[in-house]
Amino acid sequence: MQEISTKPYLLRALYEWCTDNGFTPHIAVRVDNRTRVPRQFVRDGEIVLNISFEATSQLQMGNEMIEFNARFSGKSHKIEVPVSNVLAIYARENGQGMAFPVEAPAGDANDVLPSAQDEHEDVPAGPAQVEPLEAGADESAASAPEKADEGAAKSSKGHLKIVK
Repeated sequence: MQEISTKPYLLRALYEWCTDNGFTPHIAVRVDNRTRVPRQFVRDGEIVLNISFEATSQLQMGNEMIEFNARFSGKSHKIEVPVSNVLAIYARENGQGMAFPVEAPAGDANDVLPSAQDEHEDVPAGPAQVEPLEAGADESAASAPEKADEGAAKSSKGHLKIVK
């Protein structure tokens, strides 16, 4: 019998730690053909997602996939992320969390799933901008790729730990 990876258990534990302490959990994800995210928010084959309760609905953190619904620029999207593609999970407020080893890419970020390609094909490349939502609407799960978010997994603070 093949041993189950500790990674999904660590992701769930750190998510719970973030929420219990009032922090906003974010995940850094490598995007490939198995990842369903709005492609206009992908930068250099990666995306940072806010997975807090306020930013998501129907969040399911399974052993193989992380799935939820989230709003990007006011539009709801079904997000699907293979656990193997999660590069890091951390608290936005202080950068504490955990980074994971980069596994060999299974596909290219340009190999878009048909379900993820149907919207936003005409969106020009440029910095991701998340528009404010109406009162009562879900917060966007996409974080604009700012230096603070990009550097979280590479932070000089030393809070993230590589786990094999």
